[in-house]
Amino acid sequence: MNKLDTPRPGAFCWLDLAARDVTVAQRFYAETFGWGFVEEQANGGHLTRCRVGGQDVGSLYQLNRAQLEAGVPSHWTPYVRVELAEATARRAVSLGGRLVVAPFDVDGFARIALIQDAAGALLGLWEPLP
Repeated sequence: MNKLDTPRPGAFCWLDLAARDVTVAQRFYAETFGWGFVEEQANGGHLTRCRVGGQDVGSLYQLNRAQLEAGVPSHWTPYVRVELAEATARRAVSLGGRLVVAPFDVDGFARIALIQDAAGALLGLWEPLP
Protein backbone atom coordinates (compact mmCIF):
# COMPACT_ATOMS: atom_id res chain seq x y z
CA MET A 1 0.00 0.00 0.00
CA ASN A 2 1.13 3.55 -0.60
CA LYS A 3 1.12 5.48 2.62
CA LEU A 4 -0.68 8.78 2.80
CA ASP A 5 1.19 11.91 3.74
CA THR A 6 0.41 11.25 7.37
CA PRO A 7 -1.18 14.18 9.15
CA ARG A 8 -0.14 15.00 12.65
CA PRO A 9 -1.74 13.20 15.61
CA GLY A 10 -5.32 14.23 16.25
CA ALA A 11 -6.17 14.85 12.57
CA PHE A 12 -8.40 12.70 10.39
CA CYS A 13 -6.23 10.59 8.08
CA TRP A 14 -8.17 7.70 6.50
CA LEU A 15 -11.64 6.39 5.63
CA ASP A 16 -12.92 2.82 5.34
CA LEU A 17 -16.15 1.88 3.60
CA ALA A 18 -17.70 -1.39 4.74
CA ALA A 19 -20.09 -2.16 1.87
CA ARG A 20 -23.02 -4.49 1.46
CA ASP A 21 -22.08 -4.75 -2.24
CA VAL A 22 -18.52 -3.81 -3.19
CA THR A 23 -19.27 -3.84 -6.93
CA VAL A 24 -22.12 -1.35 -6.57
CA ALA A 25 -19.99 0.86 -4.29
CA GLN A 26 -17.05 0.86 -6.71
CA ARG A 27 -19.24 1.79 -9.65
CA PHE A 28 -20.92 4.59 -7.67
CA TYR A 29 -17.67 6.19 -6.47
CA ALA A 30 -15.91 5.75 -9.81
CA GLU A 31 -18.76 7.46 -11.67
CA THR A 32 -19.44 10.12 -9.02
CA PHE A 33 -15.88 11.16 -8.10
CA GLY A 34 -13.63 9.50 -10.67
CA TRP A 35 -12.07 7.19 -8.10
CA GLY A 36 -9.84 4.32 -9.14
CA PHE A 37 -9.41 1.10 -7.20
CA VAL A 38 -6.52 -1.22 -6.41
CA GLU A 39 -7.31 -4.71 -5.14
CA GLU A 40 -5.09 -6.01 -2.35
CA GLN A 41 -4.69 -8.86 0.11
CA ALA A 42 -4.39 -7.88 3.78
CA ASN A 43 -4.48 -9.91 6.98
CA GLY A 44 -5.55 -13.04 5.12
CA GLY A 45 -8.49 -11.22 3.53
CA HIS A 46 -9.19 -8.81 0.75
CA LEU A 47 -9.63 -5.05 0.54
CA THR A 48 -9.70 -2.41 -2.15
CA ARG A 49 -7.76 0.84 -1.91
CA CYS A 50 -9.67 3.86 -3.19
CA ARG A 51 -7.53 6.32 -5.15
CA VAL A 52 -7.83 9.84 -6.54
CA GLY A 53 -5.10 11.14 -8.83
CA GLY A 54 -2.74 8.38 -7.75
CA GLN A 55 -3.24 9.13 -4.04
CA ASP A 56 -4.86 6.69 -1.62
CA VAL A 57 -7.89 8.23 0.08
CA GLY A 58 -9.33 5.22 1.85
CA SER A 59 -10.32 1.62 1.45
CA LEU A 60 -13.37 -0.42 0.66
CA TYR A 61 -14.25 -3.92 1.81
CA GLN A 62 -17.18 -6.32 1.72
CA LEU A 63 -19.25 -6.79 4.87
CA ASN A 64 -19.08 -10.44 5.93
CA ARG A 65 -21.99 -12.87 5.79
CA ALA A 66 -22.88 -12.52 9.48
CA GLN A 67 -22.99 -8.73 9.17
CA LEU A 68 -25.15 -8.94 6.04
CA GLU A 69 -27.54 -11.37 7.72
CA ALA A 70 -27.75 -9.09 10.76
CA GLY A 71 -28.78 -6.20 8.49
CA VAL A 72 -25.65 -4.09 9.04
CA PRO A 73 -25.85 -1.26 6.50
CA SER A 74 -22.97 -0.03 4.38
CA HIS A 75 -21.09 2.53 6.44
CA TRP A 76 -18.00 4.71 6.53
CA THR A 77 -15.46 4.69 9.38
CA PRO A 78 -13.23 7.74 9.71
CA TYR A 79 -9.79 7.31 11.32
CA VAL A 80 -7.84 9.77 13.44
CA ARG A 81 -4.03 9.64 13.42
CA VAL A 82 -2.59 8.68 16.82
CA GLU A 83 0.92 8.08 18.14
CA LEU A 84 0.05 4.84 19.98
CA ALA A 85 -3.23 3.02 19.34
CA GLU A 86 -3.20 1.08 22.64
CA ALA A 87 -2.56 4.15 24.78
CA THR A 88 -5.16 6.21 22.94
CA ALA A 89 -7.75 3.42 23.25
CA ARG A 90 -7.11 3.18 27.01
CA ARG A 91 -7.40 6.96 27.35
CA ALA A 92 -10.69 6.95 25.39
CA VAL A 93 -12.13 4.24 27.66
CA SER A 94 -11.04 6.16 30.79
CA LEU A 95 -12.92 9.19 29.45
CA GLY A 96 -16.23 7.34 28.95
CA GLY A 97 -15.64 5.74 25.56
CA ARG A 98 -15.74 2.04 24.74
CA LEU A 99 -13.26 -0.20 22.95
CA VAL A 100 -15.11 -1.88 20.07
CA VAL A 101 -12.16 -3.51 18.25
CA ALA A 102 -8.82 -3.88 20.03
CA PRO A 103 -5.72 -2.56 18.26
CA PHE A 104 -4.29 -4.82 15.55
CA ASP A 105 -1.84 -4.48 12.66
CA VAL A 106 -2.96 -4.24 9.05
CA ASP A 107 -0.09 -5.99 7.22
CA GLY A 108 2.71 -3.45 7.67
CA PHE A 109 0.53 -0.43 6.93
CA ALA A 110 -1.00 0.73 10.21
CA ARG A 111 -2.06 -0.39 13.65
CA ILE A 112 -5.77 0.35 13.94
CA ALA A 113 -8.54 0.11 16.52
CA LEU A 114 -12.20 1.06 16.72
CA ILE A 115 -13.68 2.99 19.61
CA GLN A 116 -17.08 4.38 20.46
CA ASP A 117 -16.75 7.87 21.86
CA ALA A 118 -18.53 9.10 24.99
CA ALA A 119 -21.38 10.44 22.82
CA GLY A 120 -21.89 7.07 21.07
CA ALA A 121 -20.17 7.70 17.71
CA LEU A 122 -17.76 5.14 16.20
CA LEU A 123 -14.26 6.28 15.34
CA GLY A 124 -11.13 4.53 14.14
CA LEU A 125 -7.65 5.04 15.58
CA TRP A 126 -4.76 4.97 13.09
CA GLU A 127 -1.14 4.48 14.17
CA PRO A 128 1.11 4.37 11.09
CA LEU A 129 3.66 1.57 11.13
CA PRO A 130 7.28 2.27 10.20
